[in-house]
Amino acid sequence: MHRFCVGLHIKERQNMANKQKILIVDDDENIAELISLYMTKECFETKIVYDGESALREINSFAPDLILLDLMLPGIDGYQVCREVRQKSQTPIIMLSAKGEVFDKVLGLELGADDYLEKPFDTKELIARVKAVLRRYKAVAPTEPTSDAKQVSYPNLTINLTNYSVIYNNKTVEMPPKELELLYFLAASPNHVYTREQLLDQIWGYEYIGDTRTVDVHIKRLREKIKDHETWRIATIWGVGYKFEVKD
Repeated sequence: MHRFCVGLHIKERQNMANKQKILIVDDDENIAELISLYMTKECFETKIVYDGESALREINSFAPDLILLDLMLPGIDGYQVCREVRQKSQTPIIMLSAKGEVFDKVLGLELGADDYLEKPFDTKELIARVKAVLRRYKAVAPTEPTSDAKQVSYPNLTINLTNYSVIYNNKTVEMPPKELELLYFLAASPNHVYTREQLLDQIWGYEYIGDTRTVDVHIKRLREKIKDHETWRIATIWGVGYKFEVKD
């Protein structure tokens, strides 16, 4: 058992009965089987499908905790699968693709992917990214606020990092974990200017292999969901980065 659960903590081994589930979507059978093998060794439960339509069906029946999604699929491609998943679910998605152009990565992130890994990839890096995304993703049921809750509030906006919720204009706004973490980080330090590099390190971590465009993409998505208020806004500091601007 131990040789299959490499690097797991004791607490994780005790929770083996509740394995996290990963849906692998790739039309290359060899790659899919290899990914499944390594994920299984890390004590994940896996399921493989080879096309986009099957993926959309299995998301409902298999209920994965994370989706590894290839872009080049027969029929419905990975971009469309990601778009349709995001319309009804916040399940984390890591895109896998031989397309390494910046445009492809940015498009994937704009459609709601949580990470993007270029093929060919090292299996150790894939495993590390899967675990990192799952750590950030916390499907926590709403709870009563506590005195030690990590929460910031402004007129018409409340961001709670404890239960990963955002209330905007008295309505709950759904957003992926990294979007929420970025919004909270900025709002928790009003009028403090952060460079893109600082935000990349704080939200994605030093081990994240990406560029500062990732920050720009997430800021764009936040602005689509959270519009400027007369007393606060997410401000761009040209040539530097961003700040959560609060007016007196």
